[in-house]
Amino acid sequence: MRGDTEQNLQKAKNQAEVVIQEDVHKKWQSYVWDTLDKPPEERKFLFKLDFALLTFASLGYFIKYLDQANVNNAFVSGMKEQLSLYGNELNYMQTCWTVGYVVGQVPSNILLTRIRPSIWIPSMEVLWTILTFCLCRCTTARQIYALRFFVGLAESSFYPGMQYVIGSWYRKDELAKRSCIFHVSSAIATMCSGYLMAAVYHLGGVGGYAGWQWLFIVDGVISLPIALAGYFFIPDVPETTRAFYLTIEDVAFSRKRMVLEGRKPRAPYTKAKIRKILTSWHIYVLTALYVFFNNGNDGAAPVFAQFLKDSKHPKYSIAQINDYPTTTYAVQIVTTLSYAWISDSILSGDRLPPIVFGGVQSLPQANPYPSFRGLGLIRRFQIVNIVCYVSLAIWDIPETWRWACYILAGAGFGLSGLCVAWAHEICTADNEERAIVIASMNQTAYVLQAWLPLLVWQQIDAPQYRKGFITVTFLSAALIVTGYITKSLHRYQLQR
Repeated sequence: MRGDTEQNLQKAKNQAEVVIQEDVHKKWQSYVWDTLDKPPEERKFLFKLDFALLTFASLGYFIKYLDQANVNNAFVSGMKEQLSLYGNELNYMQTCWTVGYVVGQVPSNILLTRIRPSIWIPSMEVLWTILTFCLCRCTTARQIYALRFFVGLAESSFYPGMQYVIGSWYRKDELAKRSCIFHVSSAIATMCSGYLMAAVYHLGGVGGYAGWQWLFIVDGVISLPIALAGYFFIPDVPETTRAFYLTIEDVAFSRKRMVLEGRKPRAPYTKAKIRKILTSWHIYVLTALYVFFNNGNDGAAPVFAQFLKDSKHPKYSIAQINDYPTTTYAVQIVTTLSYAWISDSILSGDRLPPIVFGGVQSLPQANPYPSFRGLGLIRRFQIVNIVCYVSLAIWDIPETWRWACYILAGAGFGLSGLCVAWAHEICTADNEERAIVIASMNQTAYVLQAWLPLLVWQQIDAPQYRKGFITVTFLSAALIVTGYITKSLHRYQLQR
């Protein structure tokens, strides 16, 4: 029996050597979807992997963001008035969640290099689902602060953890699309949270619960089955996978693909490895890149909803206050997927152009990618981010343009997947560094987010938030500079 198993393993490895090629000639179909120009065996393997991993990752991130965004929706839908939250309590709720989210990320990703992701990540999902149920019973701000901290702590495992898993399976021409499809589910969740609040608000009074309390109950009901599915659908990483939907040949394909990408398997933590990670430019520059992206938008406060709630002429209903801001996330969905497809296909894996947010748009002679005529279009689209926030900081602008700024600002929300894909490629030679850098990027971004909103996105400044809009304009400019620094350092690294 053992001899037959070893024979089958060797046969699968031999097949992988034939099927998996280092360079595949691109056909026009690959610009639509990257598996269409690959051998049938590899295409079948990727279909199964995409169906299981991306479906669960997207649904899991959907419920994470649904739970994360529901406080904002509940706040503007009756919680503020019922619990008498007329100071900066919303800021404190967000900060408590952020502190918990920050504390857990790096330790969680370190554990993921030693514990099966298919056990750790779903267990944390079940925990935050239970805590979400508990939020509906809160009667004071202090209770919400405590629960939001532990919700953030449990949720800290998911995004960096799933990005680590995704980066362990996909190649360069596939990675940005998968990372961005995963990330775009956050926008869908935020949209659905608004629609969900508009729907469940009418349940107010049923069972003795207010409409905003029903939001937390329904969130928990949606979240629990998705969390439990993770135990079955997360494939771990290629060298340890035991996924029921992957054959011996599929596992051999996955390992060969990562060898061709230079993506190293797990290795022990040693003093030399830790010293290498902490003295490399990777962890510092990539973290700065992500910090500027993550905080260079108005996601820290429900700015559009606050504007609508503050309006007296016209006066908007609760349903409108929850529904209209979802248009911002519709823009995020379209731009996120556009960035991914352009980066993976037309730009052949170059991550910089979609990350750069305007700033150089007025310098057409500075185009470092003359073969890509669409770059000017990207720059015109990206400059919208800074223009929108400058306009909102001025505030005294036409009402139609104000609405356009709130909506088009979603174009700046969708770069997370590209930043993470770039980090996977830069840190490809060290599995443990890759896991720690991904977590550090997200963790440090939220360190800034833990205290920055208390200074520039104060609830008492709503709806104008002038300090906030000015701050994110400068952070967007810093993102441009850091993107070019990362590009230069990576080029130098490849030339060594």
